[in-house]
Amino acid sequence: MIHLVFVLLLSFFSTFTFAGNSEIVEHEIAYLIHAVEQSGCTFHRNGEIHDAPSAADHLRLKLRRGKKFADSAEHFIERLASKSSWTGKAYHLECQPGELMMVESWMIDKLIEYRQQQSNK
Repeated sequence: MIHLVFVLLLSFFSTFTFAGNSEIVEHEIAYLIHAVEQSGCTFHRNGEIHDAPSAADHLRLKLRRGKKFADSAEHFIERLASKSSWTGKAYHLECQPGELMMVESWMIDKLIEYRQQQSNK
C-alpha cells in the first residue's frame, strides 16, 4: 500500500514537472527562432541563401512537422534546426560578409545567453 501511494505521488509530481519543462522548452525554442529572425544574418541551406525572416519561417515549418523530435531546446537544435533533414548538410549563418558559422554553434550560444538571462530574473 505504501508503495502504491509513493508511485501515485511520484506520478503526480512528475506530471507537473513535465508540464513545466514543456512550457520552458517551448519558450526556449521560440526564443531561438526569434533570434534567427531578428539576426539580420543570411541563412545558407542546401546551397541556397535565405534572409533571416525566411530562415525563421523554415525553422517554424520544421518544428511543426517534427515537434516530436524537439523535446528539448538542445534536441531542436541538433535534430531540426542545424541541418537539412533531406541531405544531412549543416546549415550556416553569415552575419559578417564572408564569415560563415554553423547554425548549431550559433544557436547553442544563443540558448546559453537566454538561460543566463532567465536565471538572473
